[in-house]
Amino acid sequence: MPQPLPRDRFMTALRHAVADQTLTKLTLGKYRGSDPTVKNVFVRPVSLQAGPHLSFVWRHTHRDVTKNHPCAEGLAAIDRLLGVDFLDAHLFTPAQTGQLETTADGRVRVKFKLADAAPPVAEARHDHAKHRLIDPFALWLRDLGVTNAQGQPRTGLAPKFRQIQKFAEILQHLLGTAGLAADADGEAPRPLRLADMGSGKGYLTFATADLLGPRAQVTGIERRRELVDTCNRVARDRGLEHLSFKSGDIDVGGTNLGPLEVLIALHACDTATDDALAAGIAAGASLLVVSPCCQKELRPQLQAPPVLAPALRHGIFQERQAEFVTDALRALLLEAAGFETKVFEFISTEHTAKNLMLAAWHPPGTTRTSRPAAIKRAREFAAFYGIKTQALARHLGIDLAG
Repeated sequence: MPQPLPRDRFMTALRHAVADQTLTKLTLGKYRGSDPTVKNVFVRPVSLQAGPHLSFVWRHTHRDVTKNHPCAEGLAAIDRLLGVDFLDAHLFTPAQTGQLETTADGRVRVKFKLADAAPPVAEARHDHAKHRLIDPFALWLRDLGVTNAQGQPRTGLAPKFRQIQKFAEILQHLLGTAGLAADADGEAPRPLRLADMGSGKGYLTFATADLLGPRAQVTGIERRRELVDTCNRVARDRGLEHLSFKSGDIDVGGTNLGPLEVLIALHACDTATDDALAAGIAAGASLLVVSPCCQKELRPQLQAPPVLAPALRHGIFQERQAEFVTDALRALLLEAAGFETKVFEFISTEHTAKNLMLAAWHPPGTTRTSRPAAIKRAREFAAFYGIKTQALARHLGIDLAG
């Protein structure tokens, strides 16, 4: 029986990877087409409301163009491009890598290599069932020290890698809830402008920019200048023209941010979370995503009902109650300001103790307005715990004492 041609072997491996949901990514290089601005194409699986698709990112000299295709249509497009517009292709799965080369004289070579420390196939399928939105081979992950050349988390950074993937999943879902998600062609209903307040080392800021691509302008705000410089260098080196970092503090008035669609503030300590929420509201954001920590402001004010006093003589219970009351009040205040809210676990406490996330949005097609009934609920909640003032309430002009 004759052996399959090299090109057929490569396409068969690609089709199996797509069908088995084990495709990590495909890269097409050595462009020989008619558009002189095209550099290469990156293809990866994505999960849209319409079902599984293949996302094509066409890298041009000064811009990226993203197009999402149903899997069969995407595979047909790749079949047409191989050996014609692109002479080189690399296939990546958790189990193996493959390379297809077409020489100038038309000869075709293919080679496959087992991935280093490749996981069992069953494990690989389970892993991809989570629909990894951030490519483990993304060069910015390597630049920031999260992964190695094999797309594996570096020692001690597996929890951070999982956190990055989980955040991308959550953000994609929340964008859809807020009416800001892209359609099947990768187009958003309007331009997206996002700010990440207190971006730190930039892990999740880069993940946001990677997830959304050039349809969004992403800005990280961080007070530590050395981190800003490092992140800007990586963004520049990797051609992420839609991502930038600025040095500064949270601007409560929102005047330095410009108009925004999305405000992100993860692990902002104590009232910095309230400042970030106020900044996002002032900048007109329709989606706010925060992960609070170190909630200290309300603890001195708390006057729990007498029935709870015996339990709250333990410091750990006082601390946990302060965290609950602070974040519950924030949710009530955001609802009073016209938002819908959701509070949920960001990622398992196995990976980080700072695992609570608060999201707020106003539904698509609606205008955010103050809600008197919600203001009343927030005041009643505050009164129950003896709270007279709180940072977000002050920013919103809500008198909790009423």
